[in-house]
Amino acid sequence: MKLEALRAEAEAVVRGLPGLNLKARAADAAHLGAAGRKRAGTGEQFWQYRHYTQEDTAQRIDWRRSARGDDVYVRETELETARTILFWCDPQEGFDWSGKAERRTKADTARILMLANGLMLSKAGERIGVLGSARKASFGKAAADKLGEDLLASASNQFPPPPRSRAIFALASDFYDPIDVWRERLAPLARASKEGVLIALSDPIEETFPWQGRVRFSRPGTQLFRLFGRAETIREQYLERFAAHAAAIENLAASFGWQYVRHSTGDDITYGAADLKQAFEAFGARV
Repeated sequence: MKLEALRAEAEAVVRGLPGLNLKARAADAAHLGAAGRKRAGTGEQFWQYRHYTQEDTAQRIDWRRSARGDDVYVRETELETARTILFWCDPQEGFDWSGKAERRTKADTARILMLANGLMLSKAGERIGVLGSARKASFGKAAADKLGEDLLASASNQFPPPPRSRAIFALASDFYDPIDVWRERLAPLARASKEGVLIALSDPIEETFPWQGRVRFSRPGTQLFRLFGRAETIREQYLERFAAHAAAIENLAASFGWQYVRHSTGDDITYGAADLKQAFEAFGARV
């Protein structure tokens, strides 16, 4: 997928979504892109009233509060700072795969979901970037294109370490490696941040196992394969293991205090983007 196509599809998804909710669900919480600093400063959330001083301009006076008595008060807001959201798309060849030629690969679907949310987050003033990229997270008009470029760039198969600064992580994969492997990979990130999202993608063929008769299964990017004479005989066992593994990944996310988003490439991509957007908003409600 080219950057122009990725950007166009992401923008189309955004047009199908309501605007990113900058208000917290809880009355005393900051919006998603702002971490309350518990001190006065530039922001939207009310912090405290204080007495007017000669250094204050008349525009800062809260006349409604001052009218209750003889003193003049200034309304202060809480200092807020931009959050950093780092995305990651699994570089394994098995993730860049589709069960049908006319359907998006899991990796391309993940890139669109992440860039669509990146567009909204950047517009809200947040810093966005790719985990493990040599380029720092950024904000502004060019941030989305930088994010798209880094999502499309060839990445190392070695899982990236946590950054030095605090961030929200959004990691997209099919998560088909063993649960112990994923626990070991993700644990350093979970120790670095209690705010993360696992975005699990799958293809409808993987979800339904429609094969019958003699079928040769292989793993993209490897020489591994297995031949079954009657594939339909293993369907029930496969579906049970598929569901159990998905549940284990979801439980792993929950054990970190992270969000879990599941999306099928056979479903409307707008729903996946909306679920990811809601996951980010959940962190906004807790800061």
